[in-house]
Amino acid sequence: MSTIPGSLYVGPDSCTECPGTCNAFGLTQYDCMTNGFFNGEAPLPQGYGYGIVVAFGIFFSVVTSFLVWLDYRYGGTKQTSEQFNTAGRSVKTGLIANVIVSEWTWAATLLQSSNVAWQYGVSGPFWYAAGATIQVLLFGILAVELKRKAPNAHTMLEIIRARWGNTAHKVFFCFAIMTNIIVCAMLILGGASVIKALTNMNLYAASILIPVGVIMYTAHGGLKATFMSTYLHTIVVFIALCLFAFEIYATPNTGLGSPGSVWTHLTDIATMGGAYKGAVSNNKGGSYMTMFSKGGFIFGIINIIGNFGTVFVDQAYWLGAIASRPSAAYKGYILGGLMWFSIPFTLATSLGLAAVALDLPITSSEAAEGLVPPAVAVYILGKSGAVWITIMLFMAVTSTGSAELIAVSSLFSYDLYRTYFNPKATGKDIIRVSRYVIVGFGLLMGVLAIILFKIGLSLGWVYLFMGIAIGGAVAPIYMALVWKKANANGAITGAICGLLFGITAWLVTCQCLEGRITIDLLGGDYPMLAGNLTSILSSLVICLVWGWLKPQNYDWKTTREIPTVEEDASAHHAYEGEDSMEAMDRAKKVMMRVGWGLSFTLIILWPLLALPAGVFSKGYFTFWVILAITWGLIATVVSTALPLWEARESLWTITRNLFTCSAPTPEEDAAGKAQPGDFGQQMFPAPSFADKMDKAGGSNTP
Repeated sequence: MSTIPGSLYVGPDSCTECPGTCNAFGLTQYDCMTNGFFNGEAPLPQGYGYGIVVAFGIFFSVVTSFLVWLDYRYGGTKQTSEQFNTAGRSVKTGLIANVIVSEWTWAATLLQSSNVAWQYGVSGPFWYAAGATIQVLLFGILAVELKRKAPNAHTMLEIIRARWGNTAHKVFFCFAIMTNIIVCAMLILGGASVIKALTNMNLYAASILIPVGVIMYTAHGGLKATFMSTYLHTIVVFIALCLFAFEIYATPNTGLGSPGSVWTHLTDIATMGGAYKGAVSNNKGGSYMTMFSKGGFIFGIINIIGNFGTVFVDQAYWLGAIASRPSAAYKGYILGGLMWFSIPFTLATSLGLAAVALDLPITSSEAAEGLVPPAVAVYILGKSGAVWITIMLFMAVTSTGSAELIAVSSLFSYDLYRTYFNPKATGKDIIRVSRYVIVGFGLLMGVLAIILFKIGLSLGWVYLFMGIAIGGAVAPIYMALVWKKANANGAITGAICGLLFGITAWLVTCQCLEGRITIDLLGGDYPMLAGNLTSILSSLVICLVWGWLKPQNYDWKTTREIPTVEEDASAHHAYEGEDSMEAMDRAKKVMMRVGWGLSFTLIILWPLLALPAGVFSKGYFTFWVILAITWGLIATVVSTALPLWEARESLWTITRNLFTCSAPTPEEDAAGKAQPGDFGQQMFPAPSFADKMDKAGGSNTP
């Protein structure tokens, strides 16, 4: 029995019906539950699932479409292909930060982060958050470089083509689409699994219906509709995050109620064991409250490597940089990265650790399916907890799904249709093709998720595998904007070899360690680690060596001359002050220091400072929890208030015109009439750009 003051520990043998499987803290409703927390039964009626998926889908489609209509009717915004796919390149810092948070908040963010907390303790949420934040911070460097070197670009692949020609363009198009497919598969895979577990909704119906609402408002309003919906969705996610954190750490009737109580329960589980969890192997002292965690560290490395691919190769993140004002590009990514950190860190430190501290009967298979957060939510809030988790998850899946749809539509309309099938495509042609792609790919998302369900791949498996599949493209894409010596041959070879070498290392490691290859064994820590490392590092080495041996010495002239299709209705006539080219040159230097400095702090300095604490004392653990909750609260306030404050003038204009039944004034309407030659608004292909593409003819010669 425990000797810790205030402990409620009674041990896993405290009942006579089924000794060894009794809840260690006297929660008798969970005694003898050997088949898992949910035991095949859903806490909510099936109608809740259909109601949330269908009703919320329709609600947000109507609301978002209405907001877009208000902006077009009373705000002076004009509907053009540039507006549809780039939101006028005028989005401010607060909304860009919210967009980053929303795009990076997948089903895995809400589910897998708590799973690694359940497995490894406090190191899991930290490594999940830190290992997926640094990519956003470092991407801010590319955001600034894009504004400096390719201000008219619609996609990252246009930059690849302008610099390295058609062959490289086609190769990286495949990597970009593969990234979108993997991300969308994970979205639906996680979302449909949890909605089924919570409501018993038909898995296949959930997979198809989840994208439908997203398709409606994305196809109607384009990127601006996506950004408006992400703001609403992000607020809901942050509110739910704060709710769960306070329920666990500040509400006594949950059986916990304070950091000290959670610390006591976790200590008891680690030292004396519970019915369903015990000491953590390869953690210092078997404790859940230490950064000395081998499993957590390995997960952190895989997480860091894999997420570089899903940020740098995903067109959705480039859209944020493309749509932003120049000055908002780097500020938005810094703020967005720091805000997003709080979601996995705070949420998993709450829900993931609470699952262990309450000794809930969660099985390994349930945890792999992302059911740790729903289990805790159902325990502390009953049916309302299940509803909150379902809504929270639906918000995350649909907001990210919307961004992925508009990203894929941009790739197909600009990089496939306009480049290879109809070079003279008009703005109306671009919008039409974009909408076709949004509908088609949206439905394909659901079908793909069903296929993965049939194969038997879990959310965690796909999450770890993605770095192997797309990691080879990271270094070439990064170098396309930041290293003048990088050449096309090195970029193409590096990307393809990175993929092939990564898969080889993955399979060979599994065979050598396990003696056989199965889907489950391929999902192990060491095969995934070997594959992820090999994929990204081999590509990096190939690109560097080839660039040093045969430097291109590129001047980015042709990337600066990438044309727009038509006038951008919301374009700035001239960038001055903090948006000027001179300011962007200074911003590059600032972003290099801030991006790398914060990254070093998160993945090197912070863990090193936490190691001397060893197994956390009650005081240190309390400090850790307070830090997590404070971070979440600040992020919630900033994400809600800053976009509204920055948009106050536009909101006033729309409100005034709406209530006075007035059309936009000529001054307000002038935003839709950018002049040819304005910085960032070139109306027709520049001769040097067109000539280069004609002469390249698919050549990858630097």
